[in-house]
Amino acid sequence: MEELLHYVWKHKIFPLKELRTTDGRRVEVLNPGIHNTDAGPDFTGAKVKLDGVEWVGNVEIHQRTSDWYRHHHDTDAAYENIILHVAADIDQPLRYPNGQEIPQMQLTVPRYVSENYSDLSRSDATPRCRAVVGDFPTLLVHNWMTTLTLQRFEERTRQIMQRRDALDRDWEATLFVTLARNFGFGINGDTFEEWAKSIPLSAVGKHRDDLFQIEAIFFGQAGLLESDLADDYPLRLQREYRYLRQKFSLTPIDPTAWKFLRLRPQNFPHIRIAQLAMLYYEQRLNLSRLISAQTLPQVNALLLTHVSDYWHTHYTFSSQPTQPLSKTLSPTSIELLIINSVAPILFAYGKYKSDPTLCDRAFSLWEQLKPEKNTIIRHWAEAGITCDNAADSQALIHLHRRYCQPRDCLRCQFGYEYLRRTPDFLREECEGKK
Repeated sequence: MEELLHYVWKHKIFPLKELRTTDGRRVEVLNPGIHNTDAGPDFTGAKVKLDGVEWVGNVEIHQRTSDWYRHHHDTDAAYENIILHVAADIDQPLRYPNGQEIPQMQLTVPRYVSENYSDLSRSDATPRCRAVVGDFPTLLVHNWMTTLTLQRFEERTRQIMQRRDALDRDWEATLFVTLARNFGFGINGDTFEEWAKSIPLSAVGKHRDDLFQIEAIFFGQAGLLESDLADDYPLRLQREYRYLRQKFSLTPIDPTAWKFLRLRPQNFPHIRIAQLAMLYYEQRLNLSRLISAQTLPQVNALLLTHVSDYWHTHYTFSSQPTQPLSKTLSPTSIELLIINSVAPILFAYGKYKSDPTLCDRAFSLWEQLKPEKNTIIRHWAEAGITCDNAADSQALIHLHRRYCQPRDCLRCQFGYEYLRRTPDFLREECEGKK
């Protein structure tokens, strides 16, 4: 398996015997190079010694030598700087365009690595490495978790920058859409993002001092004013929206996109939209205030919101009145919004402005918040990997989605530790040679 050969070369998991080229030259791998996942040679910038002579260049790896020609590398200029060709099966010589033979070395995957990889691939446990991951050194786990946290922030940054580009590079709109998406708390996330993108904030901004008109646009764009309504307040909203819709050439989203099944009434889209309308009206959260917030309590204060009077006694436009209840965001909901919206926006803006203090502050917010509770985190806890804060839980979520689910164990530090476990007989042999 060529992928495993790449892995063995990258981590220098070589056999105990001396490495030699097919023409007998002794091979010493000083640096395997940088693994190239794009077009071109497999490893770039490698350093090897052939009979004591140092070579610097690229290394190509195949299962069989003949794959070189099958992949048409012989006619590709990108492969002219190959200093060594590595293959499990050397079935023919290779030559540079000038006719000189390309050095080749046979390399096989150690049996224990193949067996460990097979065990890992066949495992139906969640995570697949759960039998051993709890025994890994604390420092190794900590370092990998830190890397995963950074990868999570970088991934969120790419998503936010793509959203920003689609919003004419408007950072305020990007903040609003990102926050709105996470007001869906997973179930309605996609619909909330579609809804937020449909709202022309430049137009709404002209009515920012009028909560009633903001609600008319917000609920109207959600498609929730299209049906027959009975109560006086929603009927007034409906009439106002029809006027504003014509004034600003608005098009509402499809109201059937909203999901209500298995949602608690407190999480109904109507309540979340009412909270967002109040947050927008009070101008509590904007990019300037977010950047100025130095502490977690200050960030918390930016997300404190409530609802207008009608929603104290209603959960939808068609529901019967209930006992008055002030519907504010719960502390847990605020924490989730900070984890999924505020900190990523702060990190992305810090990267955009080349301001490391904003990136550090984003990291600090995650480190100060409690870890999330979900199935992914529970599975890792059962395997022996626990979370101290939201940075850890975000790391494990990233690990699950980007490594475990696609079965990309060869790029995972935990997978590396699993694969490099040597059987007792080989460990004793290695120790005997010291």
